[in-house]
Amino acid sequence: MVITSVLPPPSTDNNSALIAILGAGAIGQLMYHKLSLCTQATQANDVMFIGRDKQTRQQELSFIDHTHYNHHILATILGIEDDRLTQVELLLVCVKAYQVEQALLPLLARLAPHCHIVLLHNGLGPHLPVTAAIANHKNQGLTLGTTSQAALKQNDWQVQHSGLGVTQLGHFCGPLMSPTLKARLNYLHSDNQPLEWHQPVLPVLWQKLAINAVINPLSALNQCANGQLAATQYQTQITAIVDELVQVAKCDGISLDKTAVIARVYQVIDLTAANYSSMYQDVTHNRPTEISYINGYICQQAKVHQLNAPHNQSLLDKVLHLSKYE
Repeated sequence: MVITSVLPPPSTDNNSALIAILGAGAIGQLMYHKLSLCTQATQANDVMFIGRDKQTRQQELSFIDHTHYNHHILATILGIEDDRLTQVELLLVCVKAYQVEQALLPLLARLAPHCHIVLLHNGLGPHLPVTAAIANHKNQGLTLGTTSQAALKQNDWQVQHSGLGVTQLGHFCGPLMSPTLKARLNYLHSDNQPLEWHQPVLPVLWQKLAINAVINPLSALNQCANGQLAATQYQTQITAIVDELVQVAKCDGISLDKTAVIARVYQVIDLTAANYSSMYQDVTHNRPTEISYINGYICQQAKVHQLNAPHNQSLLDKVLHLSKYE
């Protein structure tokens, strides 16, 4: 079931729930600006980042929206010893997949007892240790999600909204997100792009996994823009990657239409033809990649079900070999 939300955001007052964002990369800053600009103020008091330092600090941010208007706002970056962590009722986790466990788990006990967690990252896998951890925090719920909104960092604290898209969310475990917090999330798409709620959410994430499992490693290994993957020379490989994923997903209880998934992969290749994937950029800049949570997750689950996934395993091995960090 899909519910598309394009409702106007609710009014903001001094009693609004405190929302925090973990991860100040391009997507984290995009989410911050979308949530905070509704206040029409130079400083957002109910949306904050959580940083790595002990002490809280202020940081001026710049945001170029999709109309090319440049917004400036003073953001609060909460230190890990700030008492206001206990007031955080909604936490958006926007770090890389390989950072989720280390960044999030130590924070859980410091957040509000009823804080709701939203994971927004590429790939699958981090939800498993997070699920186990919040089992010890009975009033904290977990929502999983993905977004095709795009943002580009101009520098550390300036982000440009480079592409409109859909954000898809769904409850995974623990208490449900409150209607009030759901209403606040409408701000993520105040530009009238859809915010979708899916139940169950895992089929959506597996479909997104298929897109990432094709475009990310192939573009990184072939050092090409996404659009070049539409060439016939990649067709057999793309089909094999998706075929393995569909088989593994089926054993995980997720039914996917292979033909529809492949069609969607090619649609995204076409829509993002001029773009360079995040994995291409990570490899180019000698940064760690999320390959272990994309093709690596497919291989991991294949082993659980005693299946072979040679094409995904090959991509995993090749990308790991490229990166000196993995």
